[in-house]
Amino acid sequence: MKRSQYFLPTLKENPKEAEIVSHRYMLRAGMIKQTSAGIYAWLPMGLKVLKKIEAIVREEQNKAGAQEVLMPTIQPADLWKESGRYDAYGKEMLRIMDRGDREMLFGPTNEEMITDIFRAHVKSYKDLPKNLYHIQWKFRDEVRPRFGVMRGREFLMKDAYSFDLSPEDARISYQKMFLSYLRTFRRLGVKAIPMKADTGPIGGDLSHEFIILADTGESEVYTDKKWNDVDVTAQGLSYDDTAALETYFTEMTNIYAATDEIHDAESAPPSNELDVARGIEVGHIFYFGTKYSKAMGASVQNKDGSIVDVEMGSYGIGVSRLVGAIIEASHDDNGIIWPVEIAPFDAGLINLRSGDAACDKACEDLYQQLQDAGFDVLLDDRDARAGDKFADMDLIGLPYQIIIGPKGLEKGSAEVKNRATGETKDVALDQIVSILGNK
Repeated sequence: MKRSQYFLPTLKENPKEAEIVSHRYMLRAGMIKQTSAGIYAWLPMGLKVLKKIEAIVREEQNKAGAQEVLMPTIQPADLWKESGRYDAYGKEMLRIMDRGDREMLFGPTNEEMITDIFRAHVKSYKDLPKNLYHIQWKFRDEVRPRFGVMRGREFLMKDAYSFDLSPEDARISYQKMFLSYLRTFRRLGVKAIPMKADTGPIGGDLSHEFIILADTGESEVYTDKKWNDVDVTAQGLSYDDTAALETYFTEMTNIYAATDEIHDAESAPPSNELDVARGIEVGHIFYFGTKYSKAMGASVQNKDGSIVDVEMGSYGIGVSRLVGAIIEASHDDNGIIWPVEIAPFDAGLINLRSGDAACDKACEDLYQQLQDAGFDVLLDDRDARAGDKFADMDLIGLPYQIIIGPKGLEKGSAEVKNRATGETKDVALDQIVSILGNK
């Protein structure tokens, strides 16, 4: 894509309303535009990142055996009245009356709707287990929306729901999602740590939050130093090997990690074994048993002919929230530093002297070569100052910058900058494609 044609409205100054790094950089990098409190339009570059995150989340859910559906954003209130949550949910729920005077709502979550779908179609133990997920927009009318996409009113979320015959089977489903989440976050280029979370009145020990470490995180976290070395993704482990999955889950959950809210200094490991950092929650998995199936009649016939309420769990990932969280974890004073896996473009190509015939031709030729090799490249061909082009490229955070100017062309080379390390080196023009690696 050529910058002269691309809709990328960057800003030089920090917007006054932006309180945290990710909000500032997303606005300045032309990724989003606020349309009302806590609600944003996603502009081309922001949407590219959002879609890349969504694709990785989807691929890893599919690998774990979950099946994708798509539920509507507008739900009938009757389903929530069945579960008993309609009145209890509070003012965060946006309630709507349609033209037929039917009570509706903009979904903040989907336990009721997925349970209704399940109970209409699954009647026998032979059809279990099932795990259904979707990636859909949610709305929660926050009292004080702030921090950009980190705490907005409208947000994109992946929510999955498992259905099992027994608590033992439900534990296996939970463990699959636990592993899937760690693999997902690793593919997104960030380190996420699972932390045991409160299960509330339902009880049990199956609830975990997934925290990305970031200096600007919301809460203080305490983690065992083992997290620095452990292979959380267990690449050789199959989701079908339930015995190995149980062993893996036990090993991972025995490594200490806690937030300041639940940190117990007496039961924690000695302080010299802990790292203290700050973290941002980006995912939550939770086993809640028969809470919804019992209330809404989601039951199946067992082998012996008895009718049993199915065991359920829910598994959420904040897809749009992840965009902000990753920026919080990966940036410097000049802008965003995107992990390669989700960068909006693989590289930025800067023409230092637009209008110069030799520079224009070298940039066009290299631009075409990179595209032919499968790279997605942003060519800054604007008639603008070199300093402005450098500043914009640092701001939007592409993994590599390729700089072509008259002096380099005399030597048949370009300067290549690694955005993450800041390292620069001169590379022969005919070697640049290979330097960027295989695509």
